[in-house]
Amino acid sequence: MILDIMQLGESVLRKKCKPVEKVDAELESFVQHMIETMNDAEGVGLAAPQVGADIRLAIVDTAHDPECVSFFKVNGKDAKMEDFMPLVFINPQLEFSGPQETDMEGCLSIQEIRAKVKRRSIVKATLPQLDGSVLEIETDGLCSRAIQHEVDHLNGILFTDRISSSTKSRLKRKLKNLAATKWEYPSRQTGK
Repeated sequence: MILDIMQLGESVLRKKCKPVEKVDAELESFVQHMIETMNDAEGVGLAAPQVGADIRLAIVDTAHDPECVSFFKVNGKDAKMEDFMPLVFINPQLEFSGPQETDMEGCLSIQEIRAKVKRRSIVKATLPQLDGSVLEIETDGLCSRAIQHEVDHLNGILFTDRISSSTKSRLKRKLKNLAATKWEYPSRQTGK
């Protein structure tokens, strides 16, 4: 089932999400709907608040571009990124290292806006899984950026909060108009 993707202006996008306390069949079903929604929207990530749930749950899938990282480690060992995608996680904890890097970002919840965002190049993410195990992922590139972007959503932070003041000033009117518009994300499956 394709879920509605919340757009700029929806209050759930600004909430600091609650920890996931239990994993049950309902949550697992919700995750499957999130994956379908992300794939339908051709995204590389989706956080629960983007589909209306203020819980600390997110998905990242950068498998379409195996060359988007220079390294990918799981629990301290080199691994193939594609083997862990889509990466579904709850209650994440992040540590950052490496230099700051600037790259273009967009967001399924802020249509038609892309801007340069500065983030740390390397993330070490402690990612509890639905089955109770915990993955420690260390990576760079698009996967690092996507994990950071989705975890920001769990803290009520949008990528536009991280853009430079000059870019923010330039986009101010467009962002204000987007926040005031009840924009519906068109589904590739339904065409509306």
